[in-house]
Amino acid sequence: MRKNISTASKLLLASALLLPASAAAFSPSWSSAATVAQSVSPISAQAKEYGVFLKEKFGVTVSDKLTRGQFVTALNAILASAPGAKAVSTAGKTTDRLQAAEAVQLALTAADLKELAATYSADKTKKALAALKLNWKSNAYASDKARTLAAAVDAGLLTSDYYAEIRNDGLASQSLATALLGKVLEAKGQYKHYLGYSSDADIFAKLNDAYRTSDIIQAPELRKIVDEALKQDLVTGYNLKDSRYDANFIDSLSLVYGHSDFKHALQLIGLLRSEGIKAKVQFEPKTSAFIYLQEWGDPGVSDLYEVVQIENGNYIEYAKEYDLAFEFASTADKNRFNDIVLRYAKKNEEKQAGLIYGSWWQPLYYSQTELKDYKKISNNKISAGHYYAQSFSLKLQSAAVTAGFKKLDPSATVVNYDFWVDGPFFNYLQGESK
Repeated sequence: MRKNISTASKLLLASALLLPASAAAFSPSWSSAATVAQSVSPISAQAKEYGVFLKEKFGVTVSDKLTRGQFVTALNAILASAPGAKAVSTAGKTTDRLQAAEAVQLALTAADLKELAATYSADKTKKALAALKLNWKSNAYASDKARTLAAAVDAGLLTSDYYAEIRNDGLASQSLATALLGKVLEAKGQYKHYLGYSSDADIFAKLNDAYRTSDIIQAPELRKIVDEALKQDLVTGYNLKDSRYDANFIDSLSLVYGHSDFKHALQLIGLLRSEGIKAKVQFEPKTSAFIYLQEWGDPGVSDLYEVVQIENGNYIEYAKEYDLAFEFASTADKNRFNDIVLRYAKKNEEKQAGLIYGSWWQPLYYSQTELKDYKKISNNKISAGHYYAQSFSLKLQSAAVTAGFKKLDPSATVVNYDFWVDGPFFNYLQGESK
């Protein structure tokens, strides 16, 4: 659920280390000391959102007087978490103030778009930069600097909010630097992952596509470990998930809601819309595993589950389910979610009217940050590659579950952490039925 930044990256940011210079990083005209006046851009809404993400996930706070070295350090903190990414280096004095055009070039390189710039002819470059109203001489559009800016505009790294900074050959503003870092996050797959917003006109179509193309997760090596935990009654059930679908949302604004029936998901989105809630939505495929007792009868065959008979005659059932991750526009909206679910999506009696389809006695939704009326429990998580299995438990049971996983496979990566779950599900963990 959470993405941990390496200790090395944290130390790099904490000490604000500056990387060694590389003579090939910039053309000489770009590496001279910045002496021109800064063209200050107001912090855009998008830059603010990127800024919150950078601070929470990477410990990066962008200064309003950013140096070249600090910007490179921030870029490399992002790249350190991106598989196969190479660090960016810079020429010249790392203590010099960062120029706007220079920031764009560094971001383009970090986003793996450097070679794209080389494909631009002078005419294509001039056309791409027309909206910037640069008033350059014709031969300037054949330069590496011009091609870099043109590629950044077409690729969406450099947006119209910051054209004035380029036009005035100014210093990079806090807003521009933050926006560029955010664009690099997106290009490297290190930013938030979501289908769209609950308010989008096509959100139902996107959810349908996501559900239709999801399958029961196999992960045989991982299942072998946690299935044995089921057989030994170490856990009563577990979820299998794929980290490549994790939303990577801001913890303070997000929560995760789990269910098995897709019709319920559609109605839940409709419910949020009807209550004026606009939230980012990510569909996270999930497989739930539990013991199916032999006395319950023939489990049958379905596209929604698989069963495997075990030594004592019972079965392990693997059911196709899902999590919906939401990131809300405000903490107030996040706080409202509990009241909405308890009123319209929590079953309190048989044949209860006024609920959305498939409402459970004990719905499951949880937050990585503390919320009123939520209860603290533990997640016991074991990973293998990009797959992970997790089993929720009361805090007092967590150490035993974690130790049991480690005993079953001493080489496995096992982590344990606390989070906050809705009251009805907490009651379920305590053995209550409603």
